[in-house]
Amino acid sequence: MPLLVPPVLPAGSLHFRRQPHLVAEGGLRLRPWRVNDAATVRAAFGCPEIQRWHIRRMDSDDEARDWTAQWPARWAAETDASWALVDGPADRPVGQVGLRHVSLVEGSAEISYWVLPAARGAGVAGRAVTALTRWAFDTLGIQRLVLLHSARNRASCRVAGKVGYRTEGLLRQAMLHADGWHDVHLHARLRSDGGRPPEREPERR
Repeated sequence: MPLLVPPVLPAGSLHFRRQPHLVAEGGLRLRPWRVNDAATVRAAFGCPEIQRWHIRRMDSDDEARDWTAQWPARWAAETDASWALVDGPADRPVGQVGLRHVSLVEGSAEISYWVLPAARGAGVAGRAVTALTRWAFDTLGIQRLVLLHSARNRASCRVAGKVGYRTEGLLRQAMLHADGWHDVHLHARLRSDGGRPPEREPERR
């Protein structure tokens, strides 16, 4: 069925390029996942603070290796992408940032991230989201990025506000977590927002 408008991004925009290594503020590095990162991934998905906002856990090293190994295929399929966050001289990941539900036709994607507890408090999530946002807009040519999180997740709400993702609304009971349905805050940035300074998010109680 023919489209009435041309795709925002042509097919192959991800498939025909290598997943890049990115550098964020303060020397934080974003690199593709490696199979030997599996131990860190299993620890992350076993962390109660990360599980609280996700819907899965990992029960074996094989599951963790499968998770790290899946990303080249998803990049080639142009549906999703993920980067390991590496901070400091060690090459061990401290978190992840990624693009989910990539639509080249609409030029849109969803930002995803998590950070291990030991690395929190240093702005890792915000620096990673800023670097990935810049690449997605300036290099890839994405038009719109959204950031979704449980309305109870105040930390993610602060991250979104600090990196310039405007609050666009509340999605009622849109995420199912282990403790039931959660309302969801919808934040977004447009490519046309450019270097506009971040807006402060209102404190949510």
